[in-house]
Amino acid sequence: QVQLVESGGGLVQAGGSLRLSCAASGRTFSSYAMGWFRQAPGKEREFVAALTWSGGNTYYSNSVKGRFTISRDNVKNTVYLQMNSLKPEDTAVYYCAVSLSRIPVIPSYSDYWGQGTQVTVSS
Repeated sequence: QVQLVESGGGLVQAGGSLRLSCAASGRTFSSYAMGWFRQAPGKEREFVAALTWSGGNTYYSNSVKGRFTISRDNVKNTVYLQMNSLKPEDTAVYYCAVSLSRIPVIPSYSDYWGQGTQVTVSS
């Protein structure tokens, strides 16, 4: 069992920055790939970013590439999402996910989810 708790969401103006954190517990965090997804009202949950257990390989959706950075600290059992140059279309609930066997680049590859944190970008 893995527990994930996200934090760091909030309200920010367009062009601003936020850093999301996801604290993991319950299993050997450092063994698994992690990812971030988001879901806006009325839309399906979409992939944002993911990284391998070591953090050596990262993956991004085209919509955030060059603006967001995913990273992890396996000592602190935490994965981060640094979000820069935020746009109103980035407004969504952001979810942290872990995959026990794959890279979580689609929702069905994810085995555990956090409760989500709201990010709102005003224009």
